[in-house]
Amino acid sequence: MPDTVTAPGAALLRRSPLYGWWQRHLVGSVDHEAVLSRIFDEGCLSPRFAFMTTMSAGIAVLGLLLSSPAVVIGAMLISPLMGPILGIGFALAVFDFRALRRALTAFAAGSAFAVLFTALVVLCSPLKDATPEILARTRPNLFDLLVALFAALAGSFAIIRSRGDTIVGVAIATALMPPLAVVGFGIATANLPVLSGALALFVTNFLTIALSGTIMARLYGFGSALSAQQSWTQTGLLLLSFVVMAVPLGLALNQIAREAVTVNQIRAELGTRFGPEARVTQLDVAFDRDPWAVRAVVIAPRDKAADPRELRAAIEKRTGRSLALQVDQILIDPREGPAKREALARANAAAADDVRDQSRDVARVVAALAGVPEDQVTIDRDHQRVVAAAAPIPDAGLASYEALEKRAGASAPGWLVEITPPPLPLPPLRVDAREGTLSPEAQAAARLSAWASKRWNRRTLAVPGLPDSPPEEGSGEPAPPAAQRALAIAAILQAEGVEARAAPPAGNVFTLQPPASR
Repeated sequence: MPDTVTAPGAALLRRSPLYGWWQRHLVGSVDHEAVLSRIFDEGCLSPRFAFMTTMSAGIAVLGLLLSSPAVVIGAMLISPLMGPILGIGFALAVFDFRALRRALTAFAAGSAFAVLFTALVVLCSPLKDATPEILARTRPNLFDLLVALFAALAGSFAIIRSRGDTIVGVAIATALMPPLAVVGFGIATANLPVLSGALALFVTNFLTIALSGTIMARLYGFGSALSAQQSWTQTGLLLLSFVVMAVPLGLALNQIAREAVTVNQIRAELGTRFGPEARVTQLDVAFDRDPWAVRAVVIAPRDKAADPRELRAAIEKRTGRSLALQVDQILIDPREGPAKREALARANAAAADDVRDQSRDVARVVAALAGVPEDQVTIDRDHQRVVAAAAPIPDAGLASYEALEKRAGASAPGWLVEITPPPLPLPPLRVDAREGTLSPEAQAAARLSAWASKRWNRRTLAVPGLPDSPPEEGSGEPAPPAAQRALAIAAILQAEGVEARAAPPAGNVFTLQPPASR
């Protein structure tokens, strides 16, 4: 609050009861020099500050990896980040740029020590999966800004009034040390979404705490020697900073709220469809996919089984969005007790965790056999299906890639492995013009052609000599040998899931090709 104002407003302001109360009870009750001296001394870089910040960060990242809030709180108790942050805020309030440089140096050095040490801990740790505690620090929103704001106001008040220094440190560290540790985790694991989200939260909280400290300092009369122009410039910059931070965070909070509403709508629709005796034991929605991927596990009475297509249509109508829905229905007899229902729910959850763990191993094996990076392997956990496009192998034909797929499938029992070969000619079919049957070699070539056609997403092949319509039974006239061979090829293709189309007759050696467009 500026103390220097221009006449005649100054005279009116000083005569107001509010101004007198402010001067007596707030400004006059604080030893400004002693408070500034203590804050600036504690905000300097020192060996103790660097050591305590590094240890606090190490404890924080271990708590995050273990998903233990108690350990994270322990890191907050020893964090010394309060000193330089409040030093920055109070230096801005009194325009002491020398103290501001010292506080910024200490804060930057402490943050760098913390990030490097947490990255080192994660690199040496066998635990590198993102836990719920870590993921909770990757989506900043308006509530995070409010947490930092309230923590800073409480901390500044306690420092000015010389009360509760330890509690203040915990309050400020709550908003800073955990996201700083997550930044180190993101660097160590090369996880850009986690790194960027945690860094955004860290920067937002740091600026909010520092600027809130400036506001509280001005409220208690720090910087009263500033000119009116300096005071109003300072006020305008503070308001602008909060608006710039609040707008994107408010949008992020709105997005989170919409996602929560969608989850509740899906859960409500499942409850309506399966009845009051049903229980939704798992509901996961992947909002980052298009369409949204919904996975649910429902325990319901046997007579409440729902058709998946009707269920998806009902949920899409309720949410107004297209969905990829996978609902595992565990149907039980209503006479079975709740203990069995709970056991089924736990068993299903454990099975889902096993599938997630197994999918990583399957992706690694398929990537190695296909000769491609692991991130180019597509995993469908819901249907336990793995798809990869194989890298070209010199002098390898389609039979080699089919054998590669079979080997990958044998290495991943229970999974459907599909390896797409590079564009290669289909194998030639060699037939005997005098015989109406196919040799084992010709049958194998037809099956290989069907396999490659499916992998290339071609579901139709033209068969030379195939009649437009099959011969009528009981006509007494056998089909010519060429037609018999063509019908045998068509039967193999259809058994493999590929449609056969008629094509003009060919010689004794030919290949199956996609039919010509008509």
